[in-house]
Amino acid sequence: MSQKVLRIDIETYSNRDIRDCGTYAYAEGDFEIILLAYAYGSDEVQIVDTTMEEIPEQVLADLTNPAVIKTAHNANFERTCLAKWYEREMPPEQWRCTMIHGSFLGLPASLDMMSQALKLAQEKDKEGKALIRYFCMPCKPTKANGGRTRNYPEHAPDKWAMFKEYCKQDVVVERAIALKLTPFPFPDLEQKYWELDQRIVDRGVKVDLDLVEHAINCQEWYQQILVEDAKALTGLANPNSTAQLKDWLSEKGYEVNSLAKEAVASLLADESLDADVREMLLLRQEMSKTSIKKYEKMRHARCEDGRVRGLLQFYGANRTGRWAGRLVQVQNLPRNYIKNIAEVRRDLKSGDYEGFRMLYGNVPDVLSQLIRTAFVAEDGSTFDITDFSAIEARVIAWLAGETWRLDVFNSHGKIYEASASQMFHIPIEDVDKELRQKGKVSELALGYNGGVNALIAMGALKMGLKEDELQGIVDAWREASPNITKLWRGVERRAKTVIATRKEQRYRGLTFSYKAGILFIRLPSGRNLAYFKAKLVPGKYGDQIAYMGTSEKGWHKQHTYGGKLVENIVQAIARDCLAIALQRIEDAGINTVMHVHDEAITEVPLDESSVDKLNALLAEPIPWAPDLPLQGDGFSSVFYMKD
Repeated sequence: MSQKVLRIDIETYSNRDIRDCGTYAYAEGDFEIILLAYAYGSDEVQIVDTTMEEIPEQVLADLTNPAVIKTAHNANFERTCLAKWYEREMPPEQWRCTMIHGSFLGLPASLDMMSQALKLAQEKDKEGKALIRYFCMPCKPTKANGGRTRNYPEHAPDKWAMFKEYCKQDVVVERAIALKLTPFPFPDLEQKYWELDQRIVDRGVKVDLDLVEHAINCQEWYQQILVEDAKALTGLANPNSTAQLKDWLSEKGYEVNSLAKEAVASLLADESLDADVREMLLLRQEMSKTSIKKYEKMRHARCEDGRVRGLLQFYGANRTGRWAGRLVQVQNLPRNYIKNIAEVRRDLKSGDYEGFRMLYGNVPDVLSQLIRTAFVAEDGSTFDITDFSAIEARVIAWLAGETWRLDVFNSHGKIYEASASQMFHIPIEDVDKELRQKGKVSELALGYNGGVNALIAMGALKMGLKEDELQGIVDAWREASPNITKLWRGVERRAKTVIATRKEQRYRGLTFSYKAGILFIRLPSGRNLAYFKAKLVPGKYGDQIAYMGTSEKGWHKQHTYGGKLVENIVQAIARDCLAIALQRIEDAGINTVMHVHDEAITEVPLDESSVDKLNALLAEPIPWAPDLPLQGDGFSSVFYMKD
């Protein structure tokens, strides 16, 4: 007997902007659910106007009935808002998410884009955005609207009727998507990982509001100091004004078309530059630096209990299945290099910004380095933090069968030195600092078929390497890693073959298949990578692989090749290792509050802190890769940082 399914879509009002604060803080504002559309199974969609009627008792009871599966597109939003509004727990085990299911197949995440990509007859109503702005957000008081700050149904009955239909249509579209995805079931294990993810983002992590406020205030104070210095130097009323500054530069004999970052840097490269002009351009560079956006996001997203929630998006990187950062974007936090960082935090929180500037000099840089430390453990607790050591290098060596690399990871682990030893045919004990740098940049840049440009992008020239020696480094690294270079070619050949012939291919623990226009690469874990509408198209060097995917540019045709496919595969395997580790941590009764790339941040009572225990959980063999050498490297701290 199939399980009863309740499909849900809600429309909500809050005085908070969800784009600034995220779902959890949004639901803590002046918040209410104003419409609720639902349908049981294939029944007709019903709408509840909660501004004038109560939700049916049966539906209310089924929201927490474990025998009824609730589904929604981006179920985290519905689950969180319903839990808040009806003041009851909404366990993630009772929910399914079509957004996550679609992302698993390489589809765009949004409901309307997913429905378009699937070419559904049912599509999201494009008029909805205007209706959401009208009914779901505060409005500007005007004479025409009687000075009100919110629009209610009685202010536009026709629009309200349209909005109710819009809400119902979302359930229709979500159901059509779910049916379309039926031939590709969402794996039970991934559902389990999503439920774990929901518990982690529900838990959230505490923010040190005192540090956040001081960082914002200090940056504003410093900006004002810079502006005053610029005014004194130039006599301009507003030295931040591009037009005013261009005029001032013209008077100084410098005609400029742009004052963008690159243009200013180009001007400063002129050694004969007038001293006042140089000082002003340096001030402009300094004024353009800001280190407080993430602090401001923390302040906006902070919930009433002082914790920020919803920092990670499950399957946010839908080609690999890795998590993506949201709100504060914890996946791209600046690194910290300052010694005695606890002391620097105390100095900032003292409020003596002039003294802070005198002690540490570059205020924006120091504030950037302190961003991580704004995440803190609760009083009486600490963060136990552990990271998979060199996980991608370990995975690619294991996948390719590069024996000497596996030997390194099973022994001393010094991969940069060992790489240089292999590349330059010298004993590892003879690898000096310069050769280690060459080994390091090679390991970071060349594993996925990168060449000279990849070395430059990874900072090879800044490390002191010369451009004319880079090709030799590429050649030496590839010669030292023949199985990895073979892996690039082998993966590309199997992918092209399966697209051309539709016949399953197997290679090094991977299975390549093609179904309904999707190229699947089954990983050792059993999870699939999916390339939607994959096909072969003519390229500069013969046929190349094209597929539809999402990027910063939206949903569009993209191209891939062996090295890029291997990168996706390796990162996906690393993601599966992290998912297993997070589950093991949870099963051990330890609370993960956040994770960043391949690092888990757990919050434990001070008297229960055990980094060794956490490291051991990461190092445990994985059932589908028992010979993959894994290592956890951890430390303990009352605030988050890079050790």
